[in-house]
This record gives sequence, C-alpha cells and structure tokens, in this order.
Amino acid sequence: MLFSTIRLVSRKKLSKNHQFIRLKSVPSLAHFTPYFSDSGSDDLSPSSGNDVIVTNCSNSSDDNSSLELNSYGVVQVLKNMQNEPISALSLFNQLRSKGFKHDVNSYLAIIKILCYWGLERKLDALLMEVINVKNGHLCFEVPELLEAMAEEFKADGPSSLLRAFDALIKGYVTLGMFDEAIDTLFETKRHGVGPCLLSCNFLMNRLIVHGKVDTAVAIYKQLRSLGLSPNVYTYGIVIKAYCRKGCLEEAVEVFLEMEEAGVAPNAFTYAAYLEGLCIQGRSNLGFEVLQAWRAKNVPIDAYAYTAVIQGFVSEKNLKKAEIVLLDMEEHGLVPEEANYRSLVQGYCDSGDIIKALAIHNEMEAKGIRTNCLILTSILRCLCLKGMHSEAVEQFRNFKKLGIYLDEVTYNVSIDALCKIGKLDEALRLFDEMKCKKLIPDVVHYTTLISGHCRHGKIFDAINLFDEMNENGLTADVITYNVLAGGLSLYGLLDEVFFLLDTMKLQGLTPSAVTHNMIIEGLCLGGKVKEAEKYFNNLEEKTIENYASMVKGYCESSKAIEGYKLFLILFNQGIIINRSSCLKLLSSLCLEGENDRAIKLFEIMLSSGDGPSKTMYGKLIAALCRAGDMKKAQWAFDHMVGRGLCPDVIMYTIMLNGYCQVNCLREALSLFGDMKERGITPDIITYTVLLDGHCKISSKKARAQDDAEKNMKVKQVASAFWSEMNEMELKPDVICYTALIDSQCKSDNLQDAICLFNEMIQQGLLPDTVTYTALLSGYCKQGDMEKALTLVNQMSSKGIQPDSRTMSTLHHGIAGLGLKMNLWRRMILHAEWSGLQSPEKLTSFVYYWASDTSLASGT
Repeated sequence: MLFSTIRLVSRKKLSKNHQFIRLKSVPSLAHFTPYFSDSGSDDLSPSSGNDVIVTNCSNSSDDNSSLELNSYGVVQVLKNMQNEPISALSLFNQLRSKGFKHDVNSYLAIIKILCYWGLERKLDALLMEVINVKNGHLCFEVPELLEAMAEEFKADGPSSLLRAFDALIKGYVTLGMFDEAIDTLFETKRHGVGPCLLSCNFLMNRLIVHGKVDTAVAIYKQLRSLGLSPNVYTYGIVIKAYCRKGCLEEAVEVFLEMEEAGVAPNAFTYAAYLEGLCIQGRSNLGFEVLQAWRAKNVPIDAYAYTAVIQGFVSEKNLKKAEIVLLDMEEHGLVPEEANYRSLVQGYCDSGDIIKALAIHNEMEAKGIRTNCLILTSILRCLCLKGMHSEAVEQFRNFKKLGIYLDEVTYNVSIDALCKIGKLDEALRLFDEMKCKKLIPDVVHYTTLISGHCRHGKIFDAINLFDEMNENGLTADVITYNVLAGGLSLYGLLDEVFFLLDTMKLQGLTPSAVTHNMIIEGLCLGGKVKEAEKYFNNLEEKTIENYASMVKGYCESSKAIEGYKLFLILFNQGIIINRSSCLKLLSSLCLEGENDRAIKLFEIMLSSGDGPSKTMYGKLIAALCRAGDMKKAQWAFDHMVGRGLCPDVIMYTIMLNGYCQVNCLREALSLFGDMKERGITPDIITYTVLLDGHCKISSKKARAQDDAEKNMKVKQVASAFWSEMNEMELKPDVICYTALIDSQCKSDNLQDAICLFNEMIQQGLLPDTVTYTALLSGYCKQGDMEKALTLVNQMSSKGIQPDSRTMSTLHHGIAGLGLKMNLWRRMILHAEWSGLQSPEKLTSFVYYWASDTSLASGT
C-alpha cells in the first residue's frame, strides 16, 4: 500500500475550505513535497478561493507529518504519478476512504490517467461508482464532470479521454438508466465529442433487450442524421429492432442500405433478422429463410440456429425445434448447450418429462456438459407431475456427478423432500447448502415452513420462522400466508392473530390470500364454526374471501353449505371464480347431490364465461355413476354444441355409463361417433365395451332366451377384440380380468382359464381381483379342489386375498351342499385365534385346504 495508515484529524481542525489528512508513511510524502508550506505562512499561492493546498503542520503533537490537503494539491500529486497508474488509483481511493471529498478536478485527473494507460475495467468501475453514488457523497453532479471532460477534450484535441465518455454511457446503460445514457450520448455530441460506435451499439442493443425498441430506432435515426457511419453490428441491431416491431419491410430496407454503404452483412446480421422473425412468432418463415440463405452460401452460424430453435420452443412446436437441431448437425455446426437447454425446458414446460430426459441424455452423450439451469427445469417438471421421489433421486444423481447446483436447484429439491414427508433429509440438505456457501433466502425458509406445516410439525415451522428473523431475513407476505394457513389448520387461532399483528408491525398488510388461507385452513382442520366466525368478522370481504369460504365448506364435506352461500352470492349478482365453482361442482357430485350440481351447472351456463371442459367432465361422470344417462347425454351434447371437443376419457366415461345400464345400442352409437371425430380409443375404452358386452352375453346365456341376440352380442365383442389387435393395443391386467370375470359368469370356465394363461404368457401378473374372478368360476362349477389350489397359487406368488376372495370361497363351499359347519368351524376358529386380517385368515384356509378329510366335510 502507498500509505500504511491514513486517518482523519479531529473534525475540530476542519474548516470550510480545508481537509486535513494524517499521512504516516514518510516515503510517500515525497509526492507532496513541492506543495508543503509552513502552517503559519500567509503564502498559500497558487491556491485561491476554495482551493486548499497541502500544508506542513509543524506544531503537530504527532512525530509524523500531518498534511492539510486540498483539491489542487491532490491534482498535482496525481499528475506527478502519471506513470504510476496503479499507485495513483490507490492513493485516490485511500484519500476518499478517509473522508477526503474529491471534486471534479481530482476525478478528471485520475480519469485521464486510467484512459491514458487503457485501464478500461478500472475506469468502468470508477465511473460506475460516480453514477451510482448516493446523494451527498459527491460534491458535484455528474453533468459537471461531463462538462469538465468535454472542455479537457477540446483543449487537448483527440485523445484517450474519449474512452471515458464511452465508459460513462456504458455505466448508465448497465444500471438501466437509459434516459441518462441517452442524454449523455447527445450531450457529448453537442460538445463536439463523437462517442465510440461500440457505445452506441451497446446502448441500442440493451434498449431492444428491455423492450424499448422504438427508442432504439429513434436513436439510430438521430445518429444517422448527425453523420454516424454504422458498422455491420449497428445494422444488425437495427434489423433486429425492426423485426421485433414486426416491420419486416423496414428490416429488408436496412439490408439494402448496407449494400449501398458497401457493408457486407455477416453472420450476426443474418441471425438478427432470423431472431426478429422468430420473436414475432414466425419461426416457420425464419427456418425457410435460413435454409434459403444457406443454399446461397450466406454465412450462417450457430446463433442463427439457436434463434430459430428458441422460436419454435416459444411457439410450443417442439418437434420442429428438434428438426432444426438435426438440420444444424447435418450441416456441420455443433449444437451448443443453449440449443439443448431450450429443448429440455420446452419439453419440461409441456410436461413431457420422458422426452426432456431423453434430450438431456443425448446432450450429455455428445459431451456437452449440463448445468443447474437445465437440471432445475427437469426437477421442477418432475415435481409438477407429482413425481417428488424421482426428483429427489435425480438431484442425488446430479450431485454425484459434481455438477454445480445453485440455490434454486436446492430449493426445488428441498420442496420435493418436504412434499414426501422427508423433513429431516430436507433440513440436512438445507444445512449442506449453507456449508457450500450458498446463502438461504426467504424462499428457502418459506419452503421448509410450508413442508413442516403440511406434515403437522407446526411448532418446528414456528422455530424456522424465528430462525429466519434471527438471521436477518425479513419474512414476506408469502411466508406469513404459509404460516398462517398452517396455524389455522391446527386450530391455533390465538397464534394466527398474533402473527397477523406481527405482520402489520412489519408494515405488511394481510391480503385477501392471507384471509383465504386462514379460512381454508380452519375448514380443513374441521374448525368450520371458527372459519365462519373469522369470515364474518372480516371488515371488508372480497369475492376471493367468499370463494374461499365456499371451498372451505367443500373441504370439510359440507358442500350443501357451500352451495347455499354460492346461491346467496348469485342472487346478489356475484359469481365466484371458476376454480371455486369447479371445486363446488366436484364436491356436490361426490356427495351425490346431482340435482344441485345440475343447478350450479345451469347457473354457470347462464354466465358469460360458461362452464369449462373440466366442469362438463365432472358433471357427466357424476351422472353416469348415478345411472342417469339421459342427463349425462344432455350435458355431453351441450358441451359439443359449445365447440368443446370431448376427449377419449370423456367418451370412455359415457360408454361405461351406457354399459352399466345395459344400453349397448347407445354405447355402440357413441363409439361410432367417437371414431368419426378422429378420437382413437385406448385400451380402457375397449375394456369398458368388452366388459359391457360380455356381461350382457352372460345374462342372456343364463336366461337362455333369444339365442340370436346373444350370438350377436358375442360377435360384437369379438369384433372389438379384433380391432384391438389391428391397432396393436395390448390388453392389460384390468382388461383380462374383466374378460375372465365375464366368461366365468357365462359358465365358460375353459375360456376363462385360457384367458388367464394367455395373460401370464404375455408377461402380465394377475392381481387379487383376477384370481378372485377365476376362483368364482371354479366355485360355481363345484371344483373346490382347483379353487383351493388357486388360493395356494396366490399365496406362493405373495398375493394376498381380500374379503371378496374369502366370500367367494364361502359361497363355493355352501354351494356344494357340504356340511356348513365346515365353514363355520373355520370362521369360529379364526375368530377364536384372533385371525382377523385377510392374511391370517388366508393362512388358516390353507391349513384347512391341506387336510382332505376336513375339506370333504367329514
């Protein structure tokens, strides 16, 4: 350091025009020697007015020299240090740190030194401080410095000082102070100082990035009128600006302007045009232009491809984005991390995690290193799909690879752990993050608080809240809302009110969301009366508060109360939001209140917005469950009439409804309509139809009437099976189980056994329901030996029977006319032995089944 110690003399020694600095390093005083004088001397020239010279204070009690500094002296010292730029800057900073206020002249002196030696980074940092300094910390305004720089420039002629004008503009732009940057640009021009073209380009480009496209174009036109000669990058920036505005003709005119000026477009210029097209949502045109240019050997670089790929991703056209990536590789350009990142994030945003992971694996296989931005997208997608355990596992894998993981990635993983109840592991990850010098913020604490509230550890949540405050972090509204909801869930109303008071003391106002979380939390915790009281005591109730009360009633299985409140609001001309209406509709349907659900639905129809497709689905499903297919068909037709296209799930629900009430003709008609609309049936659709037709066939077989109709039903079922084979739809466990059950009920046990064996050959594992269906077939034919063998087979595969399995065995034994005391003895002995669970009962049945004398009833 230039000085070992620099400290201010007592403020009592300061006068209006003098600043005293004690300099304790004798060698360093050499720079000030020409400007020393006796403190008692009247000869202070060349100082005058507000100039203060460096003065030797001979009567100082300190053995070392005390120096009285002024701007003139500092400027002269800095000039003497012209060839020692680092030392000069160090002196400048130390004087400032010890309280000396540099004026325009001393700033100008150090700026000239930095410019002369080309120390641009240090110059940028110095001027950034000047721009960003708080009021009162400078004894001059920035325009004064600009004026002094301009005067110096005019006096000395073209010099390295030009760098300072550019640095000043760049500083303003970096801080987002665009008005000041523009003023500085044209002020320097007024003084005859032409700023560097790079600064103009930088300003215009940043204006475009911040959405100030018109301003960027206006600056370009103004600079052109002042005689600016653009370079290829200037033209590229202007082309990008016009494209972002959608002014493609003007962008083409810039290309013509370049041609007239003799400036050849480069890869940046072409990429700028393509990027502009893609930002305007015209990525298809962008790709066509790219291909046409490439065919003419126009210079196209990776950035141009990146722009088009990002354009297609923004338009959700991910397949086309992949085609562009492939085209890029085919033409010898190596894809970059940005290309793959766009695709991975695009697939994550669309919820296609399998494709996202495939793209990510492809990227890594090509040696392109992944990063925390890509990984965070993957983890978030997994969490949004409810795959929290998988997200945690992926995080662990990424960590093992030594990839840098930032605070956001850690927070996503902590949240996933909280969601699956692994709070201890979440806390360990939180501590690990701190050990890696990643500083937790309010978001991390809020995530942990939310997790602890969700899993009943409310007091741990409070402790985390206190810890956050102790660490100097200020809770935001979201944190308060989360904790208020958690406290409400456990009925801690006193603590809720205390929290609200704390929130207000912090200057935060409880929002409608705060009140909503308290209301819904109380209802979820079974405190409906308390929720009603809190709601009624709100001075100003918003529509959101009413909606939360309705949702609260639904959460506490009081949908009728929610419906009553909805009607009160409706009669006052108020309709709550769609999500609350959907919640109410779903709850009414679940509670079997179909008439009220239909009334709510009709009210929604009368509103301007109308029911959503999801609402139609909920109502249709409820009506199908109730067997009211007439009303279900009405809702279905109304939905189609509104232009909402039913999907395969909705069609399948309707088909199942018709099959359940034995309306096969209507089911077949609807199935035909489904195929006409181009909606492809899935395995569940065919399972529903096969099951429905097989059940009808079974009933007709038992009745032994109308053999012709029975044969027709079987033919239709056979046709469904053939269609499945043509579509290469493989039957799943549910499908096979439905068919086996139907065959058993039709007394076609051999066909059922064939299906059972075929299922196993296909690699599908029968479950308890499948075994029970086949078991009923054996029992129905009185073949108890094979029935009990099947039970043993279940046991050997680790499949536990349920109550239906036991009931089937019971009826099988009873149907044989065996001594009923066999079954009674089995059950009584099981009860006496305390064998209440299905597993224990099963073991007991195996014991009885193994003894042939007992099984025969003797």
